Amino acid sequence: MKLYNSATRKKEEFVPNHPDIVKMYTCGPTVYHFAHIGNLRSYIMEDVLEKYLRYIGYNVKRVMNITDVGHLTSDADEGEDKMLKGAKREHKSVMEIAKFYTDAFFSDCKKLNIKTPDVVEPATNCIDEYIKIITKLMDTGYAYFAGGNVYFDTSKLERYYIFNDFNADDLDVGVREGVEEDVNKRNKNDFVLWFTKSKFEDQALKWDSPWGVGYPGWHIECSGICIKHLGDDLDIHCGGIDNAFPHHTNEIAQSESYLGHKWCNYWMHVLHLNTSSGKMSKSKGEFLTVSLLEEKGYDPLAYRLFCLQSHYRKSLVFSWENLDNAQGTYNKLINRIAALKPAGEEIDTDAVAALKSKFTAALDNDLNTSLAVTALYDVLKYSTNDDTKLAVIADFDRVLSLSLIEKADARREELKKQAVSGTNEFTVISESGESNAEIEALLKARADAKKAKNFAEADRIREELKAQGIEVTDIPNGAKWKRI
Repeated sequence: MKLYNSATRKKEEFVPNHPDIVKMYTCGPTVYHFAHIGNLRSYIMEDVLEKYLRYIGYNVKRVMNITDVGHLTSDADEGEDKMLKGAKREHKSVMEIAKFYTDAFFSDCKKLNIKTPDVVEPATNCIDEYIKIITKLMDTGYAYFAGGNVYFDTSKLERYYIFNDFNADDLDVGVREGVEEDVNKRNKNDFVLWFTKSKFEDQALKWDSPWGVGYPGWHIECSGICIKHLGDDLDIHCGGIDNAFPHHTNEIAQSESYLGHKWCNYWMHVLHLNTSSGKMSKSKGEFLTVSLLEEKGYDPLAYRLFCLQSHYRKSLVFSWENLDNAQGTYNKLINRIAALKPAGEEIDTDAVAALKSKFTAALDNDLNTSLAVTALYDVLKYSTNDDTKLAVIADFDRVLSLSLIEKADARREELKKQAVSGTNEFTVISESGESNAEIEALLKARADAKKAKNFAEADRIREELKAQGIEVTDIPNGAKWKRI
């Protein structure tokens, strides 16, 4: 398996530090508001990575933080704490806000079939870990106290900038909301490890520390939580591209200075979900949530498929038209799988091996989910029995997580009920997923003719379709067709 490593700017063979476990860390949400679907694109792709690692035989321990303190409205240590901002907006306590939006986040993840990580740790649980790390950084000269805050001294590093192959707009998040100069910093890139009351008197959450009553900076939280649960080395660190600088850059600086050695081997960054006007963001008011998609009649898993159809290292453009296409594709895919008829036949092991080789080749190549979806369609077209096809689809869906078998089973049951009741409309299924109004009209006309016992007309329509190269198979309260 090869992954693109943002730190080295090239694809590298994935080799874990330890043969018995892959250590994986995911930057979690700041729970001051709902996650928008742009945020969730990153979690979908990270979910695929974790599930694929397990699929190919690795034991994975995945840790994710919940940021419930310390993340300011500017990622460069300026402005109001986002949690406090959310509390003021809704006239609730910070912890009430954190609980509500944490629950909302995991509800969205469940709708998108995103697995909950093995460890989920709120930042407020690990104050002692941050103090331990900061104390050592102070003792070894990597940190200093100034103006009531503890800062990391980036001048002590041989190399500070790690992720330097991205667009300037992606790296400029630290100044996107108008950062004022912090006169306490010795160097412009220095960042806060611990804030005290001298800076923000109205901060809701504060703890005792050797440097005064205060609270941790955002960057130290991920290092502390990761080291607490995964130890002194890390295989894969994931996050959105906007985390590359300054957040992940600062994580590397403080973690490696604390540990005294290289910390993480592979960095995975998922690019933005854009609208026609640019990057989707909460600050711009573009609040497209999973709940909003549901209200408009979309299946959340159609959005998951929409994400899987693009590579994670390419920006993805969202529009309602694009989502309509994804929903249509998803519906046709479910219909095609529902048209398969399990008959208890023996699984064709040669077919399974051939089909799986295409699927794993796609995901081994830097998690190419687009080609993995293509491999899924190859299953439907493959010359083998339906039991084998269903088994392979179920196997692939361990990674893709589109609920394909469950949705197809439900669709099959729906068709059976329609056949018994005779109250629902005639259903036409294309085995290739093709939409053709003329063919669908002919099939419905044929069904009407059969219902009226005009079998001569029904036969005539079948022959007309056959002359067009269309093969028709009757199914309960419907028909499926394919080109021959």
